[in-house]
Amino acid sequence: MKHKKISWLIATLFTSPLLAQQALAQEASSTVSTETQQVNVTGIRASVRNALAIKEASNSIVEVISSEDIGKLPDTTIAESLARLPGMSSGLDRGNASQIVARGMGPRFIGATLNGRELASSEPNRAVRFEQFPSESLSGATIYKTQSAEVVEGGIATTIDLQTVSPLKYSGRQASLKADALYYEIGRDVPGASKTAPRLGGIYIDQFDDRKLGVALAFSYQDQPSVQKNVKHWGFNEDHSGDLNGDGKVDKTPWGWGDSIKRGKDKRSSVLGKVEWKPSSDAIITGDAYYAQAKIREPGLEHWSGDVGNWDGWQKSAYSNLDIRNGYVVGATVTGVGLTTNDTLWTQDMDTFATGVNGKFNVGDWKLEADLSTSRAGRDSAWYDLRQSSRNGATVSYAFSGNEKPSFSFGQDTGNPANFWPATLYVDTDGHLRDSLDALHLNASRGVEWGPVSRLKLGARVTDRQKDYHQTTWNMQPVSAIADSEYESVKVDGLSAPYLALKDFMGSTLKAFGAKAYDPAGRTQTQNDLLSGWKVKERSSSLYAQGELDGTLGGLSYRGNAGLRVVHTTQTGEGMQTLNGAAPTPVSESASYTEVLPSLNLIFNLDEKQERQLRFSVARAMSRAPLDEMRASRTIYIDPNPTMPLTGSAGNPGLKPMMANQLDLAYQWYFGKGSLLSAGAFYKKVTRYIGITSDTTTIDGRKAVITRSVNGEGGNVDGVELVYQHSFDNGFGIFSNYAYTHSDIKESFPANNPFPIEGLMKHNAGVTLWYERDGFEARTSVNYHSKFVRNPTWAAGQLIENGAETYVTLNLAKQLTKELQLRFGIDNLTNQKVVYTSANVPQQQEVTEFGRRYNLGLSYKF
Repeated sequence: MKHKKISWLIATLFTSPLLAQQALAQEASSTVSTETQQVNVTGIRASVRNALAIKEASNSIVEVISSEDIGKLPDTTIAESLARLPGMSSGLDRGNASQIVARGMGPRFIGATLNGRELASSEPNRAVRFEQFPSESLSGATIYKTQSAEVVEGGIATTIDLQTVSPLKYSGRQASLKADALYYEIGRDVPGASKTAPRLGGIYIDQFDDRKLGVALAFSYQDQPSVQKNVKHWGFNEDHSGDLNGDGKVDKTPWGWGDSIKRGKDKRSSVLGKVEWKPSSDAIITGDAYYAQAKIREPGLEHWSGDVGNWDGWQKSAYSNLDIRNGYVVGATVTGVGLTTNDTLWTQDMDTFATGVNGKFNVGDWKLEADLSTSRAGRDSAWYDLRQSSRNGATVSYAFSGNEKPSFSFGQDTGNPANFWPATLYVDTDGHLRDSLDALHLNASRGVEWGPVSRLKLGARVTDRQKDYHQTTWNMQPVSAIADSEYESVKVDGLSAPYLALKDFMGSTLKAFGAKAYDPAGRTQTQNDLLSGWKVKERSSSLYAQGELDGTLGGLSYRGNAGLRVVHTTQTGEGMQTLNGAAPTPVSESASYTEVLPSLNLIFNLDEKQERQLRFSVARAMSRAPLDEMRASRTIYIDPNPTMPLTGSAGNPGLKPMMANQLDLAYQWYFGKGSLLSAGAFYKKVTRYIGITSDTTTIDGRKAVITRSVNGEGGNVDGVELVYQHSFDNGFGIFSNYAYTHSDIKESFPANNPFPIEGLMKHNAGVTLWYERDGFEARTSVNYHSKFVRNPTWAAGQLIENGAETYVTLNLAKQLTKELQLRFGIDNLTNQKVVYTSANVPQQQEVTEFGRRYNLGLSYKF
């Protein structure tokens, strides 16, 4: 109910924006003299004006993020800024905005480029983690909500182009340094967790040789605590439970639950280098390189309950104090229940590298461009789990009522090592992912006088991409015992049971399990490891032609573009297959497709000043299949009866891209510098949607029913977007937006009541209020989204419902001197928790708390 009230409150901002404008303007005129009305346009105000100027001039429907100053985007990373834009939001990872959701569609529908170049990804699919891009490295971003032929294909929902700084666009040498001290409030509740951490960043820009040569260098470093508290329900025994209350109906009992904490570090760093050379007015050559890495080390502690599934009714006598709702046993007391305590360490190293050379030349009437680029990404990860089972069963009580406040007790001292058997060490999926993407892009354009066509653009692009993954899994028994004195009991505020933890995890486990306990070298991959490995190769080429339009129709002047992009792709999936449990053998499949993508964008000027615009767009767009779902790996079971079909599970190298025919219409009124009132609607007819289901196909000439990703029918996605923003003369400003999105597309899970399309937020809104005057800046943002379906894991099809969230931030800054600025900020001001609900069962929740985050920092501009 709280979330609904907030969403309606935000939505009411659009019922009377002009009244608010008039009232504040009158207040300003009565209190501010004519002399003080002269505003020095810098900082937030300059950023708003620059972004709106680009948005107004664009021939597509776009959103724009513009840097407020050198090395100063509005947020710590670009992900936070993107999540505030109209119709956009983000799922959280470790408390940070990460993968973007746009117009009711998840990461599979979002294209990402850096300086117009597609990026390799450290995710198994194609999704880009936008939190890897700190503010120091970027000058802004353009978010294309409509398609044009010249934009790289790949984003049905949107294509997000991040832009790095251009040194020749600055005047003279400039440099900026930032240093922040971060404080994580939740660290007070978790013994052994870090509460404070540093963040550093800087950028240097200079020009040489009479401004013919420009250079830019930027860096960032953040040692972020990764701290959280989590309680997770594992789901219910839907098929083989029994009748507990004697009413003749099956009462579905839980498989169990667990609680956990993380008390680790997430160290992120990046560096950017860029050189621009302009030997003449007819040529400019740019070379740039960007590198980012993240090193995560997350010690964790967990409890796993078990033995409460009542398989075929065998535990009926152990249950009492039943709370049964809609056939689900959401609360009870159970005797003789086992428990596992887990001391864990999650490690993850991710890196992204992108570099390229770009040349732009004027040759007669032609403007020519050539761009050669390469991008690499990788991820190495492993989960180490020291696992111990309780020596005796206990009486447990639990209550999962679906109110975001699960409660339970384990009925024994979980912090005493004497209550548990000796430990086993599990090394789960020591995994390694690599992605490489090479591209060549050629463009040519010239002015023409072909009726309404004022400029012709032609281009070609070729790419070569390869992504692969392999893993090794093993477990070990100790060669020497771990003494009880090597453990400690850890009590966490807000969680009822203490944890059992090694005082020195690596030291004790290496001593007990051997010096090579964590080394995968020489270990034999399990059958599951072999089947989990895959490689996908993809080669694509595209051609486009686009005409820039300029003319008059029905007394209205207009501009825009019309074009056609043709894409041809060949793809090969490799992996391993097993037949009836036999040893895996290599398997490979290939496919190809050609898609034609027409587009038209028109902007009609409704007045002489061109302040009022009517924007129209129609296009066909595509989003390629997730790379990991194109693997050839498969597990097949062969019935000896030749008339019966094969069964099993598999990847699908033959997946074709998801397609959409889409229509956009928007009215935009730019009623002042930094001011906009906008209302828009969009419609997307999505075809060949990809979902996981049982698919009837043919394998080696025999009919087969295989669970895998397939191209399905799709459906409609439509919505409206409202925007009101204004920069008042008294130093205040507002940026507000509201979006409503609807879709009839359903996922394939759960089978009896499928989720709506991944990423669908019916309501999505935000308000940012800011003030800037006399060296003081203040900004507070409130962003809300209703519940939506997401996949927070790396495994395809692991869908859950992310509950409604309201995320509040506050940022203050004071210019102490011309060069020095003091900053203070609070993220997640209301301590919003992340709540997942699985399988459309309200009581099957996972609740994670990240807590508030504070920062105090200084910025120095040279």
